Amino acid sequence: MTKIEVPETTREGLHPALAARFDRRDLITLEGIRKPIDGHLSAFRSYFREAMQSDIGLLDRVVTYLLRQKGKRIRPTLVLLSAQMVGEITETTYRGAALVELLHTATLVHDDVVDDADQRRGLFSINALFKNKVAVLLGDFLLSRGLLLALRYKDYVLLHTVSDAVERMSEGELLQIQKTRSLDIDEETYFRIISDKTASLISACMTTGAQSVLGEETEQTGKVKAIGEAIGRAFQIRDDLFDFGVEDVGKPLGIDLQEKKMTLPLIYALRQAAPSERKAIIRIVKQKRKGPKALRTVTEFVYDKGGIHYAREKMLEEANEAARLLDSFVASEARDALLDLVAYTVLRSK
Repeated sequence: MTKIEVPETTREGLHPALAARFDRRDLITLEGIRKPIDGHLSAFRSYFREAMQSDIGLLDRVVTYLLRQKGKRIRPTLVLLSAQMVGEITETTYRGAALVELLHTATLVHDDVVDDADQRRGLFSINALFKNKVAVLLGDFLLSRGLLLALRYKDYVLLHTVSDAVERMSEGELLQIQKTRSLDIDEETYFRIISDKTASLISACMTTGAQSVLGEETEQTGKVKAIGEAIGRAFQIRDDLFDFGVEDVGKPLGIDLQEKKMTLPLIYALRQAAPSERKAIIRIVKQKRKGPKALRTVTEFVYDKGGIHYAREKMLEEANEAARLLDSFVASEARDALLDLVAYTVLRSK
């Protein structure tokens, strides 16, 4: 398959703050993005571990295994950076980060059961090691601990924000399943799905951070929420582009096509095709098993019809919007780190 590259010309039309980061793309790392809140991440981890403690032997064993899995900690990073951008990080911020991570981890554990997945981040999944029943109950336990953490400290605003995101994530997944069965996803529906399924959580992380400092809804929290939505949509479009040829990105090539998922590059390409060509491609997408030749046929079709270019442009529009909104905040290490994160989102190779 052809490799996707972000060409030099993509700098044209970018927000100046984003264009400057494209010029030093090799220097932007997750470690650098986390640097302004490194000490606070340690405090968050204490809250997170404490929230999951149990005197039930089996549960404690499963939680210990879960804590050994070192993820990128993007979600707590977003909570802490957005809080620092609008003010000072507080104890409420740590609880907000723990709440987000607990509820998100619960959804991941349940997702692995639904998908019958044996691995996550290269390690055995909870359901693979401890069976489905334990995994489902662990997810329920994490969900309840998150809810109780928020209720114990009367963090009702944060609880509402995160609960709304979980509802949207579930609706987005169900809408995608529904549309995958009929293969009738148009661009408007696609953006609704990725907004609910992916952007809602990233937006909730950033909103939670701002609310932990500012409290109720303000103009600033509204902006922060919109930034999270734009970053989330850009992130998902970049993820969908990986399906069409980027190597070694942590997910199998063509996995979306194998699962009959209609993503933006394919949706656009089908819109440009003649009816007979469209029918031929849809026929391939509908196949239960697709070999390398079938995947190559669809991929070449998407490239030839401009689907990759179109999706990339839409991704950059979302990144531009996030950069524009971030630029309206007072300059700070946290704001600059979030601008780096916007660039990292669209430039990442995995």
